[in-house]
Amino acid sequence: MGISSKNFSSKELSCSHCGENKFDQKTLDALQELREALGKPIKLSSAYRCPAYNNTVSGSGKSGPHTTGCAVDILCSGKEAHEILTFAMIRSSIWKGIGVSQRGEHNSRFLHLDTLETDMRPWVWSY
Repeated sequence: MGISSKNFSSKELSCSHCGENKFDQKTLDALQELREALGKPIKLSSAYRCPAYNNTVSGSGKSGPHTTGCAVDILCSGKEAHEILTFAMIRSSIWKGIGVSQRGEHNSRFLHLDTLETDMRPWVWSY
């Protein structure tokens, strides 16, 4: 079945390609904390991705952040994106990677958040 929480189902945390769910508990706890701080639903466009699927949709190939189960892409723009970004920056001891994609149609804009512990973190980038 896979990992889930009060506000996030196993299905939305699973790979949309193969259905596998290897989402990280620490990252899920941080995501749940973000959801509770915002006081409203968060729509994920991507969470765990199997290496094969990640290789087709991301420049990070078969070993990107999503393949570790420690990353999410949150669909958001405008004020909501600002609120999420502010929270993530305040909680930088948890959220180590922040990617910002806020160009184009509002319904396709997103923020990437991850909890990776590497020499490349903390890190902020734009798409």
